[in-house]
Amino acid sequence: MYDTAMQNVTTGETGKSFEPGRIASAKKGGEKKGRSALSEVVTREYTIDIPKCIHGVGFKKRAPRALREIRKEIGTPGVHIDTRLHKAVWAGRISNVPHRIRVGLSRKCNDDKDSPNKLYTLVTYVPVTTFKNLHTVNVDENC
Repeated sequence: MYDTAMQNVTTGETGKSFEPGRIASAKKGGEKKGRSALSEVVTREYTIDIPKCIHGVGFKKRAPRALREIRKEIGTPGVHIDTRLHKAVWAGRISNVPHRIRVGLSRKCNDDKDSPNKLYTLVTYVPVTTFKNLHTVNVDENC
């Protein structure tokens, strides 16, 4: 009994992956579309639950580990963290990291000629008053 939308009972795998930064692969036998990475430049807002990332970490290593886990959570190569996000994570010093943080992810063109990646992800801090009923949204940069 295997359904692509449900979980496989024997292996524990799901049919689809909805993680941010993961690109769905082309189906077998199908042709790849000629999409450019530069045409897919998009800005999204996510809420990151930090205690999931730093559970069991000692008090004197929580803020540095939270920043490392935010980098890993994005799932793309070349992640740049904005200074406002860095200050928001470190606002409670090294041990008192905020429970949730709202971040904006935007793909930017890489000006560095030595870099193997054409794009990098800029992670910025989005201040919010409450985290109730917030979902992942695409943001229009032209506004």
